[in-house]
Parts: sequence; structure tokens; C-alpha cells
Amino acid sequence: MSIASPATQPVLIAGTWRDANASSTFQATDPNRNEKLDASFPVSEWKDCDEALDAAVEAAAELRKLGPEKVAEFLECYADKIDAAKDKLVETAFAETGLARSPRLADVELPRTSNQLRAAAKACRTGNWALPTIDTQAGIRSCYGPLGPVCVFGPNNFPFAFGSVSGGDFAAAIGAGNPVIGKANSSHPDTTRLFAELALEATAETGLPAATVQLIYRTSHADGEKLVSDPRVGATGYTGSRGAGLTLKAAADKAGKPIYLELSSVNPVVITPAALQERGDAIVDEFMTSVLMGTGQFCTNPGTVMLLKSDATDQFIAAVKERFSTSPSGTLLSPAVASSLGKSIEALVGFGAELLAGGGEAEADRCAIANTLLKTSGAEFLSNPEGFQTEAFGNASLLVVADDLDQLCEAIRHLEGNLTGCVYSANDGSDEESYSKIAFELEPKVGRLLNDKMPTGVAVSPAMNHGGPYPATGHPGFTAVGVPGALLRFGKLTSFDNVRESRLPALLKDTPPTAETWRMIDNQWSQGSVS
Repeated sequence: MSIASPATQPVLIAGTWRDANASSTFQATDPNRNEKLDASFPVSEWKDCDEALDAAVEAAAELRKLGPEKVAEFLECYADKIDAAKDKLVETAFAETGLARSPRLADVELPRTSNQLRAAAKACRTGNWALPTIDTQAGIRSCYGPLGPVCVFGPNNFPFAFGSVSGGDFAAAIGAGNPVIGKANSSHPDTTRLFAELALEATAETGLPAATVQLIYRTSHADGEKLVSDPRVGATGYTGSRGAGLTLKAAADKAGKPIYLELSSVNPVVITPAALQERGDAIVDEFMTSVLMGTGQFCTNPGTVMLLKSDATDQFIAAVKERFSTSPSGTLLSPAVASSLGKSIEALVGFGAELLAGGGEAEADRCAIANTLLKTSGAEFLSNPEGFQTEAFGNASLLVVADDLDQLCEAIRHLEGNLTGCVYSANDGSDEESYSKIAFELEPKVGRLLNDKMPTGVAVSPAMNHGGPYPATGHPGFTAVGVPGALLRFGKLTSFDNVRESRLPALLKDTPPTAETWRMIDNQWSQGSVS
């Protein structure tokens, strides 16, 4: 059955905007007013997915023939179009997410998005991501190449930089030479639609297959599982909740299909008493900026702070409690986020955490909950480490106060995998022995280890790992941010054994790269933009 009306937005399949084969429709919510927005979007039936997959298979074959230069041209053209459409994109995303127009959307996330696309274009041109390897003695050469159609499920909290047809997974998949089927996040479907329109224009202008970028908005859970496990899919990139991600992973794993997940993280920050004695006020300021920025809706938000009993710790807790109580609460992304945050806070209190500030019901006329600070002891944490690691996604954080260093290290050993872990220590090195013990326990638990720096900034750098052990991600060996590394998730390694040079990929021929190519490779590794 086809459901369509003047207010229902079309899906993008095989290069054409058309009415969806849909079972129902949905609307996004303006979180600043807690009211539904006018536009409705279809919940696609399997027929839409099936047609998109067929079109993506054809596009994948065409992209392999066209080669990396044309793909790079598309990525750069698309980036230019995003920059030119800045005002419209920012206004639409603000209406759907409540995220600040400036600096968040206009000055940080949008330029990061277009720069990611340009970085992927450079990697595509140089082939540095493909890890060309030549064994002349054995006559064997290898490199990574396109894997096939990629499905991208975007999150609610980064409508631009992690969007299903604009963000890091998209850039990496396209840069590796694959077409993308984007599944929009229900929190910002109209923003995603605008990106898809720009992408379609860019494919036409640069001569890429029309089905290089396709977009559906929502499916049933069963069809989502069917999509990621379909034989025509090369791989899937997913950013979102742990529950939904693990359901998709089970389906993909059963079918032998790669799926790369970013799921949840409490991002422990460990602060020593010596650091607090030395610069406690500054650390309070840094923590408050990090934990409440974007209303705490970052995957790298410091959701757990681990401390040692001391007078300096007591002063830190008192200062943070006062700041949480007096700072205005920001707008959450959606009613679902507000509801989930409220349930997580309730769960932590139920496990025995002391509520120092905030808590309570969500506001009726705005998607918001009071800034919430909780506290528990090291002994309590160790009595239920799984429960106390419940992710409270939003403007909330849990303080864990250990009796001594041994108890603190034991608590760290009970941490789940996280995207980040941070240690604040004394600048004069007076607690170096403590730092060594803490860092030794923390490093295996995280994808990125920080010193004296809050975790919310993620540099778009070749050296960045935005990943980590489960349940931060579904695989500890890959990054979702940073070029060229991020492209490897969507590549297939192929060896060429005794293949004539004329038949080899350009990267594996005996003719060395030009000086210009090497210069581009050097620039790729040495330059990175920070967001």
C-alpha cells in the first residue's frame, strides 16, 4: 500500500524522489516547544528496501568502473554544496533538535561535516587508506577496495557530522568506493532529506550513478534486521542505542555481514586529590563545560567521575553540586531522550546512588530535565558495577568516591568498554605513582586515553580513535572518526597473485606514485581539523 499526501515527504530510491511504499507515517518534534512539526515522513515497507538494494548493487558496479577520481570529485562537490546551504541546514536542524544555531550547528558541526567529506576525497584520490602492499619476490600484491553497498544508520545527536547521508560513516563508505543507503534518524528526518537533495545534485554534476546515495526514513524493526543481513549489503555503520544496535548486530552476524556499531559509553574521568589541590577550581570549570555542553548529549560526555576520599574531593563535590543546581538546563533532543534520561536517573537512584542535584520529571512544554548530579561510594559501585554503569544520556553525571587507590583501581577493573577515559593528575608529578597504577588499569578499557583534558572534543585526525571495546562499539579495532583509518571498515582486502601488471589496480603497479601524489599523502597525514 502506498501512503502519500502533499505533506508526506518522498523517499530517494534509484535517483528518484518518489512516494514511499509505506505502512504509516511519523513526525519529528520541535524539542523547544515539545510539539510535533508539520511535515510527515513515511515508514517504508520492505519493497522500498528491496528496490534500494537492487539499485545500490548496480551503482556499486558502476562506481568500480569509474574509479576513485570521480568519487573524490563527488565528495568535494557535495562538501561545497553543504557549505553553500549552511543557513537552511542550520535552521532545519535547529527546529528538529533544539541544538544551538551558533556556535554548535553553524560554526562547529557544519564545517566539520564538509571537511570530513573533503578528507575522504583526499584519501580516495591517494589510495593511502587501501594499504597497498607489494611482495615482488613472491609475486603477490594486495590492497583494500570497495566492499559493496553500505547501510548507514545515523544517530539523533549529530544531525550533520554523523548523519546517515552526510556524516563520518557516509564519507568513509563513499570514499572507499561504495554506494550508501541512508536510514534517517527519526529525530531529524527533514534535515537528512535536505542533505540527500544536495547529494543527488552532486552525483548528477559529477557523473556518479544516480543510486550512489539513497534515503529512507524509517522501517519496521523486522525490516531493519532484514536490511542489515541482506546478501546484497556489503556492511552497515550504526550509531545509536545499545539495545537497537545489538538487535541489528545479531541479525547481521547471523548472516555473516560486517556491522560497525557505536553504542554507549560513560567515559570515566579519574581525578586525583593532588590535581584537585593544585587546580581544583579550574577542573570544576572544565568538567562543567564538558558535562553540560549540548545538554550532555555527546557520546563522549563524562558520565562517570571517579575520585578518592580527601578534603579536596569534598570541596570539588560541593562546588560541582552548587553549579549543577544553579546552571540552567538545556533542551534535550526529543521526548524519547527526555524519557530515557529520566528512567536512567531513576534506575541509578534505585541502585543506591545519592541524588545531589536535579532529578525529577521532564518539563511539560519543553524536552528538558534538571541538571542531575549523583554520588555513590566505591564499595557501593563494586557491589553492582553493571547497574552503576547505566548510561544516563544527557545532562547528568555520577560521582564515584573510592576509599583508597586500591579500591579505585578495583572499580576501574570493573568498568565496561568505553570510548574514552581520562586521568587528571598533578602537574608537578607528585602523584606519578598513582597515575601509573590508574592508567595501567584504565587503558585496556578505552579507545582513547586522555590526560588533564575532558573527553568531549573529538579531533578529525588521522591518529584519532573514536571507538573502543564493547559496549562502546561492536569491534575494538576500528575508528569511526579519522581518515584514512575510518575507511577500512568499508573495504575488502584482495590479494593479486601472479597477476600481470597491466591488469593490476593502479595502486599496485610498478610505476611509483608521482611527486604530487606523495605530497597529497603527506598532507593527508599531517593535517586535521578539530571539532
